Amino acid sequence: MRKPRACPETIATMAETLAAFIFCALLSGSAVFGVKLRGWLSEEHLSEHTLEAIRLVTSLLVTFAALVLSLQLSSVKGAFDTAYRDRNADASQLAQLDECLRGYGAGADPIRLDLRSYTAGVIASTWPGEQRPAGASYPNTAAMAREGADPALGALIARVGRAINGLAPGDTLHANIAAECRAVYLQVQQRRWAVIEDVRGPVSPLFTSVMTFWLMLVFLSFGLQIPRRRLAAIVLAIGIVSISTVMFVISDLETHYGGLFGISSASMRDALAGMAR
Repeated sequence: MRKPRACPETIATMAETLAAFIFCALLSGSAVFGVKLRGWLSEEHLSEHTLEAIRLVTSLLVTFAALVLSLQLSSVKGAFDTAYRDRNADASQLAQLDECLRGYGAGADPIRLDLRSYTAGVIASTWPGEQRPAGASYPNTAAMAREGADPALGALIARVGRAINGLAPGDTLHANIAAECRAVYLQVQQRRWAVIEDVRGPVSPLFTSVMTFWLMLVFLSFGLQIPRRRLAAIVLAIGIVSISTVMFVISDLETHYGGLFGISSASMRDALAGMAR
């Protein structure tokens, strides 16, 4: 019996959750090592002057880490918001192009069918874990990437453009509508490439690794300083969970079409529903 495949959204969320747990484990391990290290050191290494120097260095690291984390979160959130706006604008311009072709008349009906197939293909490939679009045929999306340019979909939207350029209006009214459709099609292509470019996130894995190393040093120094009291351990654990949650949010926002904060398919589905009317 064939086992059901997990949807990409679930896999992405599990990967981000696992990364958050790994990050939490690294920070916890650093703090525990700091506590153990304090027990191994002799009293002469734990004088008030030494601890004061450690606090100064820790304050410097905390300031740097807080600044970089806030900038990183702001950058990722800005990139996510841009991708969200571009996707919604892409859907609205596809709907606008369909309305223009509808106004041209029956001569543009084959072009509208190709445009509907393209929109359905984008939905099926970008949100493979959701319900498949009904009422439209589209290329096989099994091997398509969720983000980026796909040759099959690119060829389909290019065919729409060639067909629009090939319209032969017989009067002034249809000539003006055809010119309007060409202009809207150019906007659709520009927005399509904006959506494709949005896949490039602003945070590199190397930067995240360096940031993790900084935070490990911060919590190691916390472990050196805190007294062996239950309340101090609880406060330290709260700090570890809080920072791990921030890193989870950053990682999740980097995945524009998956995870907890993924971009919804509602706008594209609304555009497809309008094309079917």
